[in-house]
Amino acid sequence: MSKASYQHQLAAGKTQKVALTACMRKLLTILNAMVKTHTHWQPLRAQVT
Repeated sequence: MSKASYQHQLAAGKTQKVALTACMRKLLTILNAMVKTHTHWQPLRAQVT
């Protein structure tokens, strides 16, 4: 999740610092939602086809 998001930001022409800040903000948003809804982290699992 984070690595793909970071790579996407870099590909869009963002600097490394801006891309990293965007990833941190995304993670904080997810964590705040988890605290608000009292849920646990459920990592995405890669689908093997």
